[in-house]
Amino acid sequence: MQSDRTPALRIADRVRDAVDAGRPVLALESTILTHGLPSPRNLEVGLATEALVREAGAEPATIGVVGGTAIVGLDGAEIERLCTAEHVVKASTRDLPVARSAELDAGTTVAATAWLAHRAGIRVFSTGGLGGVHRGASDTFDESTDLPALATTPVVVVSAGVKSILDVAATLERLETLGITVLGYRTDRFPGFYVADSGFPVPSRVESAAEAAAVARARDELGLASAVLVANPVAESDQLDPDVHTRVLAEALAAADAAGVTGHDTTPFLLDYVQRATGGRSLEANLAVYRGNARLGAEIARELAG
Repeated sequence: MQSDRTPALRIADRVRDAVDAGRPVLALESTILTHGLPSPRNLEVGLATEALVREAGAEPATIGVVGGTAIVGLDGAEIERLCTAEHVVKASTRDLPVARSAELDAGTTVAATAWLAHRAGIRVFSTGGLGGVHRGASDTFDESTDLPALATTPVVVVSAGVKSILDVAATLERLETLGITVLGYRTDRFPGFYVADSGFPVPSRVESAAEAAAVARARDELGLASAVLVANPVAESDQLDPDVHTRVLAEALAAADAAGVTGHDTTPFLLDYVQRATGGRSLEANLAVYRGNARLGAEIARELAG
């Protein structure tokens, strides 16, 4: 049952104070900690990323759900709880009411994190890879809630493109249809999460955090309600070898098909397969992606605050 003693949404005092004072704040998601990394690595990464953001001159606001309360700006104990508790669910926007009513612990997806960040007045959000259109979606209609959520949430999202296990071409088409501005950060190519180049171009390019912030300001001046997606590729020195990536991804897709894996089980199955098949190298690329996006997000937040 829902408790009357806890609010549905809580914004940490340090986050509220920074937003009210116009200081730079960067939102961070929690599903990478609850569902993307093994313990205790997830806690180490969560705390280290917050420290990185502070060093880059912004206030970190990791977002998640604890005991049914959506929290913008988890403290260290709350991050540890989400990283170590046995029963932590994955919550997109549609799942927030269920998590609230059942007083669940939950990691928030890109869609839920972006929405909660916007409610708290936070303008920039960094993640790893964006969700998108799944392969075979013409038959299954399987598309991440991340895309329509960003069509109606005016934040800046920094990501390394979309996860390469998805249908990248179809995802780019949907981003265009939904009116989401896509910027390549110092690249003309749309990144593919584990690799710097997914094989597809980006419609526009920026060379600096200041240029990305200028696009966001122009969006606001025009009264548009959609996100600005800054596609920040992983450094080539940190990416998964493209040939290995292509081979392992094909094997993973074939294994999922043979096992009859479909729907929401597909992404975790494929990511786990890739991680095991690459001996953990994909995990290290994932972490390099996340660190790079956190640094760039903090820079853009500083530019918008300045």
